[in-house]
Amino acid sequence: MKRVIVLLSGAVLLSACSVFHWGSKNQVASGAPVKSTKATLGSDGRMQVGLDGVPIERIPFVAGVSTATVERMAKQHACTGGVGAGLITEAGPVEVYRMVCDDGKVFMARCELRQCKPMQ
Repeated sequence: MKRVIVLLSGAVLLSACSVFHWGSKNQVASGAPVKSTKATLGSDGRMQVGLDGVPIERIPFVAGVSTATVERMAKQHACTGGVGAGLITEAGPVEVYRMVCDDGKVFMARCELRQCKPMQ
């Protein structure tokens, strides 16, 4: 009988903790307030992402003529993963490709007339 009382009192105590909000929900673990931004739509209809009021531009993935070449170069520089190397400039004689690696690094390459070199 004592076990049942202990279990029930523990359950009541835990459920009571969820009723009280200990601090603001706009604070991270460090205690610093985070500015909340309103969700806005971009020109393409997707939700725009922002940080502290500054919009973050998202570049859609566009494959180019040298995408496979840049992906092989990235693999040689220990960069794998993601959707691959995407074209971030207009297609033409000089193109710039960008690839996000698994470890969070970004590999970029500049291709001039299909001759690609990694950017530093």
